[in-house]
Amino acid sequence: MRSILIAFACGALAACATPQAVQHAPSHAGNARTGIVAVDALYARLDSDTASYGAALDAIGRGDTDAGNKALTAASTDLLDAADKCQATPPCDPGRFIAAYDALLKRQASEIDDGAGFADVDDATTPAMTATPGGSPVITNLPAAARPVAMLKGRDLREIITLNEPMKAALTEWLTSNRSNLIDAWENYQYMRQLMWPEYQRAGLPEALLFGILAQESGGKVHAVSRSGAAGPLQFMPATGAAYGLGIANGFDSRYDPTLATRANVAYLNARFAELGNNLELAVAAYNGGEGRVARLYNATGGKGFWDPSVYSQLPPETRDYVPRVLAAAWLFLNPKEYGLQFPRVNAGEPQMLTLARATSINELTMCLGNRGVRDGWFRALRNLNPRYDPRDVIPSGTVLRVPPFVLRLYKANCLDNPARAQMAADLAAARKPVIVAAAPAAAATPAPAAASADRKQPAYTYVAGHHETIAEIADRKDCDEQQLARINHVRADQRLRKGQKLKMVGCYRR
Repeated sequence: MRSILIAFACGALAACATPQAVQHAPSHAGNARTGIVAVDALYARLDSDTASYGAALDAIGRGDTDAGNKALTAASTDLLDAADKCQATPPCDPGRFIAAYDALLKRQASEIDDGAGFADVDDATTPAMTATPGGSPVITNLPAAARPVAMLKGRDLREIITLNEPMKAALTEWLTSNRSNLIDAWENYQYMRQLMWPEYQRAGLPEALLFGILAQESGGKVHAVSRSGAAGPLQFMPATGAAYGLGIANGFDSRYDPTLATRANVAYLNARFAELGNNLELAVAAYNGGEGRVARLYNATGGKGFWDPSVYSQLPPETRDYVPRVLAAAWLFLNPKEYGLQFPRVNAGEPQMLTLARATSINELTMCLGNRGVRDGWFRALRNLNPRYDPRDVIPSGTVLRVPPFVLRLYKANCLDNPARAQMAADLAAARKPVIVAAAPAAAATPAPAAASADRKQPAYTYVAGHHETIAEIADRKDCDEQQLARINHVRADQRLRKGQKLKMVGCYRR
């Protein structure tokens, strides 16, 4: 995270001065000398505030919460003020402030909050931790450093996005019935952010747009599959994915890889921007409705925009809904407080490498770790960061997994140093639902009445899936083992099936 935060500032400001540049400033230039003195004073404030912040954390750790929180607020306020002045005082390096504050926040999260969030301090005086994606209050208070979050082709998304009636309707959906989905997407994204956002940053695309597409397409679940066959966190169809470098290699579909999927998404969007006059709404429409259809409309109408009736009325209803939903999610990503939306504080950090000390599965590891430091346990983060592994498959010892930093500590405490917990998780992960296959009726047996026969589990038969159905739903309704059903039919239990897709049913009711 440290390198990414520094890159925010370096990418958006004119330059990031180095300590060597400060030392070698021309001594004969009076203005330069004055600037160096001012920079030295700002760096001295940084050192002092860093020490005060650390002392405050020590006080909170000893139980002196009130005094510690007050000291945290004072140190934060002064450090941010110094950071703001640094931005306006060449050759001061804002990266120093970003890196220092980021390190302090990581220490605060691990020592005081135990990985679950930041210490309770006065929200009125303490910089908001969620105002800017990534959670850095330094970035929040350095507007120029935050520009990559919102900038698209030199323009701020907040100036591009039109808050018309369809957009307001989409905002309403995200803030009411779909608020929990938006928050889930936010949490999932935070754990994958360091694998996805750099691709957008290098391309000069706004992070808010990445989040909007992710929230609408998959909710931040890398193994999501649509009923039409689109797959991955950014939902590529097989043919489109192949055109942008995604496909199956060594048995793994790279559409599920968050980094590779984002890289393909960037290439796709930049191609659309190039042919659609950098029109944001049309590029997003093409992502859903197909580039050919949108390009034809764009050319036929003389380059009119998405909201023009001659374009809007010709697009499928799904695309007319899709575009405002993506842009509304992006808008909320940029302006959560304005709408009373509070994204949770996620202690994600940059993914670390965990070498398995013994064979395990994602399911077993999830149960062994527990849910300390996270609301719903670590399953989703582990799945998203390690998309090559089925959660039930045993992963050999010595395998290296990507994990959130906090998991490293939990793994040692709960899975290595706690044999009872580890054995419990192993026993549970090894459990399988019994599969009962009804014996074929004897030849001389009297046929059962029609009503009873319809309710009897059959040895095997064919089932034709309807729209939106999953193996899990069918197995629940037919009272059979979903994992066995998924294996027999070579699909995942949560995969959406095509209408008319035929399944081999074993040990299931026919009704």
